[in-house]
Formats: sequence, C-alpha cells, structure tokens
Amino acid sequence: MLPIPHELEALELAKKHLKQYSYREVAAWLTTQTGRSITAMGLKKRVDIERKRKKAATIKRKLAERLEKTLKEIEKLEKQNTGYYTLEGGEDS
Repeated sequence: MLPIPHELEALELAKKHLKQYSYREVAAWLTTQTGRSITAMGLKKRVDIERKRKKAATIKRKLAERLEKTLKEIEKLEKQNTGYYTLEGGEDS
C-alpha cells in the first residue's frame, strides 16, 4: 500500500489539534477532511503507537551513543596498559 500524502498531512495537523481539542472532535474533523472515517479510539491508538515508537527510538539512539562512548574509553584504557597488543591474522600469540 502506498501512503497518501494528503491524508498524512491531515493526520499531522490533527495531532496538533489534539493539544486543544478532544479526540472525538479531532476524529470528526479528520473524517470530514479526508473522507475516511476514524473513531476517537482509533485515532488515540494510532497516536499512542507513534509516541511509543518515537520514545523507543530515542532511547535506543541514546543507548547507542553511550555504548560508542564506552567502547572508545575501553579502547583508550587498553592502549594505555603496558601489556596491550593486537592480534594479526586472527591468531593468538
């Protein structure tokens, strides 16, 4: 299925309207704007899922940054140690 730009734009605008109006009012407005029906609960579920996905992506991005920073610190500490060596060719020396 291909996304319909007009409907996606209307949905983004509807999310902004939720700050000021109820889900029921915004769902009715969205239905008149797009010609496709959506219930207040359907709109709420969709908005909640998008918020949850966005929050999860943000958390994972921050964890990845912390992991990268930690790996750099570990590498730096290993190079400072006197017994540091690299394995060449994948063999243990």
